[in-house]
Amino acid sequence: MSETAYDLVVIGGNAGGLSVAVSAIKAGLRKVRVIEDGSAVAFFELVSEYQLDVGYGEEVTGIDADGDVIKVTTTKQSYTAGACVVAQRVNPVGWTPPPPTTLTERIVVDHIDGTGEDEDILVIGPTDHAVELTARLTAAGARVVLAAGGMDPTMLSRAAESMLRRVEKERRATVLYRSTPDQVSEVDGYPMAFFNERRTPDLQFDHVVFASGRSALSPQDAGLTPAAASSGRVWFQAEVDDESAEVPTLSERSIAQHLGDLFPEITIPVPPSPAERRRNFTSVIADLREEHYNATITYFEPTHSDLWVLRVRPDHGDVSHLPGQYASLGLGYWEERIDDAEDPNLDKQWEKLVRRSYSISHRIFDEHGYLAGERGVDELEFYIVLVPPTEGNVPGLTPRLALKRPGDRIYLGPKVAGRYTLDPVTDPNGTVLFFSTGTGEAPQNAMIVDLLRKGHRGPIVSAVSVRMMEDLGYLDKHRELESRYPNFHYLPMPTREPGVPKRYIQDVIRDGVLESEFGIALDPATTHVFLCGNPAMIGLPTEEEGKEPVYPEVTGVVELLAAKGFTLDHRKTRGNIHFEEYW
Repeated sequence: MSETAYDLVVIGGNAGGLSVAVSAIKAGLRKVRVIEDGSAVAFFELVSEYQLDVGYGEEVTGIDADGDVIKVTTTKQSYTAGACVVAQRVNPVGWTPPPPTTLTERIVVDHIDGTGEDEDILVIGPTDHAVELTARLTAAGARVVLAAGGMDPTMLSRAAESMLRRVEKERRATVLYRSTPDQVSEVDGYPMAFFNERRTPDLQFDHVVFASGRSALSPQDAGLTPAAASSGRVWFQAEVDDESAEVPTLSERSIAQHLGDLFPEITIPVPPSPAERRRNFTSVIADLREEHYNATITYFEPTHSDLWVLRVRPDHGDVSHLPGQYASLGLGYWEERIDDAEDPNLDKQWEKLVRRSYSISHRIFDEHGYLAGERGVDELEFYIVLVPPTEGNVPGLTPRLALKRPGDRIYLGPKVAGRYTLDPVTDPNGTVLFFSTGTGEAPQNAMIVDLLRKGHRGPIVSAVSVRMMEDLGYLDKHRELESRYPNFHYLPMPTREPGVPKRYIQDVIRDGVLESEFGIALDPATTHVFLCGNPAMIGLPTEEEGKEPVYPEVTGVVELLAAKGFTLDHRKTRGNIHFEEYW
């Protein structure tokens, strides 16, 4: 069997192994060999980009040491090296997906039959392995959603973190950082992921792939001899250092430090910690923005200092959506805040994005004064209020967004979602009522414009509860709509405006305001009601099968409407009360 000399041998062409190999090559090590027991490495782009020397289809059978020389034997050949990193992972025996599911041809673990080309695929997992699967499937032409609830990007290898940012920035994959389905089952022959949370709708896919929790190759399976174990030149890679292991496992950062000690003639770059990057942020903020942001703020108009209308144009992809749906915006923790609050654990998350979903609003009129239309629209409009810090909550996004202006860059989620739409409204002569608080008016704006543009003939009413008149960012636009469309009525209700009687959304129903002021009857047979904003205004009941609903102590709109014969719109039972809570 032939023997070849290398500076470094990396066992495992996964994300962690590639990270170590690339780091060593960039530092100047001339001979680095990656041993991969399969037919492909995790991120094939890195092979050509860094001219990686990869041995495919080689299984390691032994690791020995003779003084300062490490000898690695595989099923094909043997190597000598100054150091060896064991990054290879193995699939755990008996691993089962955490949410309840039954594995089928379309619900699988770690791989799918075929390439996945032109298919919708959900990958579930928070680790390097999930990112590897995501990259492989997107490269094959699949449309991928990665449900990575619980992911800590600082625990990913540098290669996996870079690839995750790349596929997200290029809008090749949608990453749900805080979402994991709590159930996966087949519906009509295709997998359905049930998320059981408002921010992520239930989604159906062609395939669902679980990324198993792989473990490191054991010293025994690697054929590690006592001489190699005591040499100080063989390291088993892990997410974190564990000096108590039979053979100490080291993080990528620690391995880089050891390589630097072994090869003093070159400079091995030690991956910086988030804290270090924050202390030196002036030199990397431009790179972070380039890596993360994929859209531009085109319009930023303050209603007052704490309330703004802004528009965002993505670099790639369209902005098509249904009126009432939402999208996510994000800024880096590295951006400055308008207040003096201190973000919790800022050192650990400084290089990450803080994201939040916002309902998409809509321009009322275009630049020529006509009712705004869909044609030619290449940006999304949002209506956002500054959230002040409190003792129990330090908001991350709006205090940073407050300092942005047109031309500044921002992150825009690649997909829009949401079930709060006009789909139930099918009668052009029916009554449509919109009740909202504060910026809950945003999705209602999009719905109202859509109804008027399509020629809805029935009554349309938008009632909005705010503190002060200055908190109505679209007031003049809605007054203009009233003058143009006799069937549209706008009812602003400030609760703290001097000289204006205090009135809440609930009072509109209790006091018969719609009938007395607009001649509109609350008839559940012909009326759809849309509620958006403060949960106390909406007042959703607690419902258990076979029992009467239990309403909140403070009477909300749902309880008042239910007494008049209206019913809640559920996923399984359609009704005429539709809602979107804002916090």
